[in-house]
Amino acid sequence: MNGGVRQQNNIVLIGLSGSGKSTVGRYLATRLNYPLFDTDAVIESETGQNAADIFASRGEVAFRAIESHVLRCALEKTATVIATGGGIVTVPANCELIRDKAFVVWLDATSSAIIARVANHRQPRPLLQGDNPQARLEQMRQNRASLYRAIADLHILTDGIHASAVAARIAMLLPALHFAPQEGHHE
Repeated sequence: MNGGVRQQNNIVLIGLSGSGKSTVGRYLATRLNYPLFDTDAVIESETGQNAADIFASRGEVAFRAIESHVLRCALEKTATVIATGGGIVTVPANCELIRDKAFVVWLDATSSAIIARVANHRQPRPLLQGDNPQARLEQMRQNRASLYRAIADLHILTDGIHASAVAARIAMLLPALHFAPQEGHHE
């Protein structure tokens, strides 16, 4: 785990698609009275396309470039909860930026929990589409676990825990001096 001192008091949530980043992010932002910056939602708002559409029409490389730009903009803010896309760590510059500018929480879940969550989600997950999403998910886990681990300050398994309880646990474990809730700084 990372454990370094940060310049800004942003909190970045990382983890595989379906691990709970957006949902936990909403609860955590409310609890801390911080704004929420969900990179996938910002990308959709700015481009008019969701991640799956961008993957299909422009490819993963184009999506990652847009995602990196959105991340840089988010990290220019302070006292913000940032929910990232699962593959944001596949770009080394993103990892360095996240590590330097935020307290990083790796939300993790078993593959069966992720598959169940993704099946009930309104937005398609582009890297989990097609035949055998379980095998794809295991490959992503194998490829990304060391990347998540390298920048994470905190690692939480989210299986069977309501997102509000995960957010409460994160808030309780945050370094108190660096993450005091901000008055009047709520979305």
